[in-house]
Amino acid sequence: MRQYRVRGGRRLSGELCVGGAKNAALPILAAMCLNESENEIHNCPPIADIFATIEILESIGCKVVFEGTTLKVDSSRALSHEIPDEIVGKMRSSILFMGAMLGRLGKVNIAMPGGCNLGERALDLHQTGLEAMGATISLKDGKYYCSAKELKGAEICLHTPSVGATENLMLAAVKAKGKTVIKNAACEPEIVNLAEFLQGMGAQINGAGTGTITITGVEKLNSGKSNGKPFSIMPDRIVAGTYLVAAAMTKGMVTLRNVRPVDIAPITAMLVEMGCHIHFGKNCITLAAPERLKALPRLVTGVHPGFPTDMQAQFVAALSIAKGTSTVTETIFDSRHAHTSDLNNMGADIKLSTDHRIFTISGKKILHGGTVEAQDLRGGAALILAGLVAEGETVVRNACYVERGYVEIEKDLAQLGADIILE
Repeated sequence: MRQYRVRGGRRLSGELCVGGAKNAALPILAAMCLNESENEIHNCPPIADIFATIEILESIGCKVVFEGTTLKVDSSRALSHEIPDEIVGKMRSSILFMGAMLGRLGKVNIAMPGGCNLGERALDLHQTGLEAMGATISLKDGKYYCSAKELKGAEICLHTPSVGATENLMLAAVKAKGKTVIKNAACEPEIVNLAEFLQGMGAQINGAGTGTITITGVEKLNSGKSNGKPFSIMPDRIVAGTYLVAAAMTKGMVTLRNVRPVDIAPITAMLVEMGCHIHFGKNCITLAAPERLKALPRLVTGVHPGFPTDMQAQFVAALSIAKGTSTVTETIFDSRHAHTSDLNNMGADIKLSTDHRIFTISGKKILHGGTVEAQDLRGGAALILAGLVAEGETVVRNACYVERGYVEIEKDLAQLGADIILE
């Protein structure tokens, strides 16, 4: 079991280039099944979840070449509708192959997905939406058996703007007969990036990034290119946010390149409120931290353009050393709190409400190193950030969780001056 070893007390400074977004790349990889052609994308992050998705693509018959951050997928051969259970269990996003394979083959058998344990994440929106389009879906012994003689356009209103459900329905709708309208759709930038990739294939999609997405199905898709060039995955706004918080916590000054400031506006707004000075360039952001961060009276996670739940744990770590008392409310997941017990063991003062959704944080001047365990992706990143400012040495076990979403986070932070190794 690999672990991070961090010695705190160093101010971060310097520049980093942010890579491609995990949450944009994963649905785009699933989309590559749809066009029965060769696909090429750039800026694809070489992280654990991408490698697991490649396993799925290869297991159903795709040919995949991944060199650096360039990924090539040939889906022209006949594909299998059986997706191996052991791969699906590695990550939540494997469920996106349900919509993609129904669109390609009209049939798919896929187990319940795995991933981080963040509480109940029902798949009812995925199932009811696809059934409205003509699919028949049954769940038996933890496995979905899905089929559709013909997918047809439908008007689907999501009771919650779920990112995964929106993506799954988009993937199914691009080759469905007629028009599909997804109401109360998720508006995240990654939804827009998926739509742009599908449009490069010839899909007819309007409204991505708004609450209503309209898709008119086409019979055939071509190879996915934008203006004749291979598609490039958008920058990872959560990785960018994590490194900005790292700079803020360590009283540092860091410039991030290959970022889209508009995508991380909810994050930078909170950092400014905490006392940071931020300068925006065309594709870069520079953060200069104060000597001590200020508390946030109220931070509430929400769907885009609200504050992203994937940044909650990192901000809880930062607020644990901020001056004053902060309140953080988690509205997306009911069990995204595992990091708080280890932060408290490091000297933080974090109290949870009985439903584990409201965090009351009394900022401390000092955290202490210790041995802690990552229990999910973003919580693991938060513990690393705490280690950057803690007295002494911090060991963060279960590095595998962090590696699911960050490309060599230890090397990036070390480049900025942190004392951190992966062992």
